[in-house]
Amino acid sequence: MSMPMTEPPRTLEGLTAWLVDRVSVYLKRAPSEIDPVVPLAEYGLDSVAALSLCGDVEDGFGLILDPTVAWDYPTVDALATHLVEEFATAGGAP
Repeated sequence: MSMPMTEPPRTLEGLTAWLVDRVSVYLKRAPSEIDPVVPLAEYGLDSVAALSLCGDVEDGFGLILDPTVAWDYPTVDALATHLVEEFATAGGAP
């Protein structure tokens, strides 16, 4: 029996951890190797992985994002901050 999917975090700290975990999967690295202030391109995140990450965010949070969001907000910290702002705009802030 599978575990029910829990609501992804919507706080800056929770989003940062969630994004680090997702990015680590795409980059095949341990989450501890992902520094939230290092540009994702420096880790080798390609356009396919960036689009997949965008899809994960859309699926997990119900947001519709521009496909360039990972390039517009090139670090985990920048992306997490943007998502918190998106939640506030959409009325979904915690």
